[in-house]
Amino acid sequence: MFAIRLKKLLTGALVIGMSAGMSCIAQTQTNAASGFPNKPIKLLVGFAPGGGTDTAARTIAIKLSEILGQTVVVDNKPGAGGNIAADLVAKAPGDGYTIGLANIGSLAVNPHMPNGTPYNTLKDFAMLGNGVTFGNVLVVRADSDIKTFADYLVAAKSTDKPLFYGSSGFGSAGHLSGELLKQRADTTAQHINYKGGGPAMNGLLGGEIQAIFASAPTAIPLIKAGKLRALAVTGAKRAESLPDVPTIAELGFPGYLATNWYSFIAPASTPAPIVQKLNEAIVKAIRDPATLSRLSAQAMEPDPSTTEEMRAFVTQEYDTWGKVVRTLKF
Repeated sequence: MFAIRLKKLLTGALVIGMSAGMSCIAQTQTNAASGFPNKPIKLLVGFAPGGGTDTAARTIAIKLSEILGQTVVVDNKPGAGGNIAADLVAKAPGDGYTIGLANIGSLAVNPHMPNGTPYNTLKDFAMLGNGVTFGNVLVVRADSDIKTFADYLVAAKSTDKPLFYGSSGFGSAGHLSGELLKQRADTTAQHINYKGGGPAMNGLLGGEIQAIFASAPTAIPLIKAGKLRALAVTGAKRAESLPDVPTIAELGFPGYLATNWYSFIAPASTPAPIVQKLNEAIVKAIRDPATLSRLSAQAMEPDPSTTEEMRAFVTQEYDTWGKVVRTLKF
């Protein structure tokens, strides 16, 4: 009888102790969030300056800095299709001072590629909220002999002279846009991998390659300046800023769709109160009229979300592109 009573007393004490411990942890996290942030925040971008991810990050960081009362510094860590920056975020201290703006490639496509990624998309990140979405634009130089999408297909099927197209990185939305078309149209176009949309665009303008599936923010200013010719867009509908440019689906490939997106991430160990505070600030920054205007001018569609909505979205994209990559057999 005494043993039973002792066991009950010990069990009760253990439960009380665990409850007190959990309460202490929760209180510590709350206290940390109440003083957050008290120093600058690094926003890692996995591509070189001048590309779409970099443009979105810098646009949103302006208002985000104002809302948080601390400078949000965009830190470019290009390479491996965005994997380097994402891995740095995954391995950073979970204190909210290192976050990232990742894209479809680093979160949903690259994990399924032959070399995989050094992180697990669904386990190693706290999802801070979606950022923006948009389609890509197939462009050539304005002085190119390729005048139309039909011309591109002819050149891409040529056995005499290979057509080289570039993208912002292996596994990026631009890369997948090209590979999907290559599969659907049975072309022999060859992909050239760059460390961002900016370097890829320099490669096109410099004559290293003949075409790019570029992010809209990277391509549109050069299209309007008369340096590039837009042949088609990869989204489900025409871009508002390029109303005369048809979708690839319209041009004989129904169901073709390859959109891009950028979303905010933090280390998985980041306390929930800090995650929530960052999410609220990101949503507010994106919805700010000045930010909306800047994003719209870059042909980006704002897509702020809750952390739960982002996790559901990324999980769905992760599964969807996993199937696509397996079909393409890289």
